[in-house]
Amino acid sequence: MSLDEDAHVVLVGVRHPSRIDGFDVETGNLAFTVPIDGDPDDIFIDSGRRRVYVSCGAGFLDVLEWSDSDGYRVVKKVTTAPGARTALFVPEMQRLFLAVPRRGKQTAAVWVYAVNG
Repeated sequence: MSLDEDAHVVLVGVRHPSRIDGFDVETGNLAFTVPIDGDPDDIFIDSGRRRVYVSCGAGFLDVLEWSDSDGYRVVKKVTTAPGARTALFVPEMQRLFLAVPRRGKQTAAVWVYAVNG
């Protein structure tokens, strides 16, 4: 879960079916649902860019963007590695760190993504 103070919603990652649900902080009512890639784990708000980053164990980082007319929508899917879902977004560094587990020939690592745009 993550709190988007600007949009006044709590974002919740749901795994079956995979989606982000946004709940109005005033009423607690479901405000919207956005389909995303499988096995969502960490959700980060980037208020300066009006974006949300979701690390998905299915092997993607999903980037959602806020539009005053459309709400949140997925604008980019970055391919990562299967099982890589633990992440940390550091806004001051403009970096997202993703823990990649050892699986088969895939070695354990921490991948670093520069956030731009």
